[in-house]
Amino acid sequence: MATAYETVTVSGEGVRLDRILARRDRRLAPGLVEAALALNPGLAALGPIIPVGTVVRLPPAAAETAAEIPVVPLWG
Repeated sequence: MATAYETVTVSGEGVRLDRILARRDRRLAPGLVEAALALNPGLAALGPIIPVGTVVRLPPAAAETAAEIPVVPLWG
């Protein structure tokens, strides 16, 4: 079964992967940057600022993966 992902082409200067993910999901969920780097071999070698014109695959949104994050009760 193929994993669904979204494709984004970087069109501005000074764009970072964590900001792309945070802007899309309105928050940066744990593990999303790592999942995005796994989908994009060689992206980390480009450095923290992604060059204009780079096509980046994004993992499913945080809302879709929220069920996979364990919940730890603080009281009780």
